[in-house]
Amino acid sequence: MNDLSKTSHLEQSENQEMKDMPLVSVSMPVFNSERYIAEAIESILAQTYTNFELIIVDDGSSDRTRKIIDQFTDQRIIKVYSDQNRGLITTRNLIAGMAKGKYLALLDADDRAFPERLALQVEFLENHQADLCGADHFTLNQVTGERKSSKQRHSNSDIQALLSVCSPVCNPAMMGKLEIFKQFPYKASYMHAEDYCLWTEIALAGYRFANIKQKLITYRLHSTQTSVNHLQAARNVFSNAQANYLKKLGISESCLPRPLPFYERLKYGITFIQLMNQRISHISIGANMELYARFQFRGNGLWTPFTRLERVCIAFYGSILGRMGKPA
Repeated sequence: MNDLSKTSHLEQSENQEMKDMPLVSVSMPVFNSERYIAEAIESILAQTYTNFELIIVDDGSSDRTRKIIDQFTDQRIIKVYSDQNRGLITTRNLIAGMAKGKYLALLDADDRAFPERLALQVEFLENHQADLCGADHFTLNQVTGERKSSKQRHSNSDIQALLSVCSPVCNPAMMGKLEIFKQFPYKASYMHAEDYCLWTEIALAGYRFANIKQKLITYRLHSTQTSVNHLQAARNVFSNAQANYLKKLGISESCLPRPLPFYERLKYGITFIQLMNQRISHISIGANMELYARFQFRGNGLWTPFTRLERVCIAFYGSILGRMGKPA
């Protein structure tokens, strides 16, 4: 075989390998999830988009989880079993390291993806100016059976602004470029709030977020979730990451939303909204209202109409000052 033929054969082999590579890798870490794992796996296998691999890593389960996983024989499933529990952070990073797709889609073992989920997110990321996207979703309370629709913000500006006060994306609904998850692995020092900390790091690095305006998963709420069992630890990690995020945006911790008397709330709330709108362009009035709501700490009641009016007024005034570029 001459050199030209060898080169041609090599190119054909490389092209075939590229065709055989999945575009999407689905990350599914698992630990003692016998109650929900079958439904989670079935929801991925039922996707209308089929060019994916599903990486399931069982992190030392002691219940029937592994036996249930073994019942699935679809060739797109990659199964990894660990004899010891190494934790969610290690497992997620392991999956990202194994993944072969252009995109990494997250789904927890107790959640369910709707059939169009992967198709719509692939289409969105391939055609829009975003590096990662989440989606609207339902939350299902396993105790009460109550199902609620999410109230998401959808633009990059709103998401990056709201990262200063909460996590404005639903973690198991996220899909993003695999290279980002490889560049920014989950960190053990962020345990119990690792998702929020990851999104702030990615945002500060200049990557763009979006949420698709369509419900793509059902997110379960139940008593065995990590976020429920380690609530105080999660709050502590969140607070540190939140302060760091504001610092990197050039905003003092003194502006952090907190319960304050009325006049102090107006003073710090306006300053906070103003600074956020100076640092991040095109924040919507709705997102500005959510930012200020964190200073009010009020539920619905007798004062609700006045609370909402205050919220609207401060959101408008602070955003106008910020967009005018006036010093805070």
